[in-house]
Amino acid sequence: MSTEPPPHTTESNISPLNLQTNPYKAQRLWPPDFSKIDTKHQFRLERRYRRRAKLKWARPGWTKAVKLAQWGSGIFVLGYGVLYMDWGTMETPFQGIRKWFHEQTASIWTTKSARPNLGRISAATTQNSSQATEPDK
Repeated sequence: MSTEPPPHTTESNISPLNLQTNPYKAQRLWPPDFSKIDTKHQFRLERRYRRRAKLKWARPGWTKAVKLAQWGSGIFVLGYGVLYMDWGTMETPFQGIRKWFHEQTASIWTTKSARPNLGRISAATTQNSSQATEPDK
């Protein structure tokens, strides 16, 4: 077994890349000399540069997260101000909305003993339904 590297990967075959030995030559000189090109072409180059810079620095995930956080905090502050905030001694313009909301949500946190007929059939209802289903004798 030989410990020598294969002949195609030896140090002598690989030349360092520099301006003279680079096989991928630039098609155009960059940056261009703006004093020698017309204003229309300058504008095109500037527009292209701006577009590419905007694409390079775009962070869609971060932008979306910031937008969601801003909307969420705004809705929270607005909801708190309308439904719960104490405005001192003055009457709030949202009193009707507050009353309706508190009526709708009053039974969420109560126990079943506080709501005796919720989810149960009363005795009067069962007697009436049993009489309706029994045939006359």
